[in-house]
Amino acid sequence: MKGVTTGLNAWLLQRVSAVYLLLFIIAIPVLLTLQDVTSYQEWKRFMAHPSLVAAWGLFFISIIGHAWVGIRDVVIDYVHNFKIRMLVMVMLALWLIAMLIWALQVLLISQGGAA
Repeated sequence: MKGVTTGLNAWLLQRVSAVYLLLFIIAIPVLLTLQDVTSYQEWKRFMAHPSLVAAWGLFFISIIGHAWVGIRDVVIDYVHNFKIRMLVMVMLALWLIAMLIWALQVLLISQGGAA
């Protein structure tokens, strides 16, 4: 029964993250249009808003989770040697974690410099 719940959790993560990513990709251009950001200072002020910082953070987390489930499923389906599959999945996990840390670091550093 554990395999079923794991598969259901992965499926749910993939679908929820896809919906969030779609809504975010639609919302950001709309917000930029409504705000009429025309200068660098306005852009920094716009990007430093706490709700937008949180939305960007959730965007990065969602894209990493979405990528993990998708690529993991491809690796499970096509890499048949268990040791190689585990090596590939560990390398993938480490790479995705590094990318998430980098993205969140950039987000937090850029917010700290906004005034």
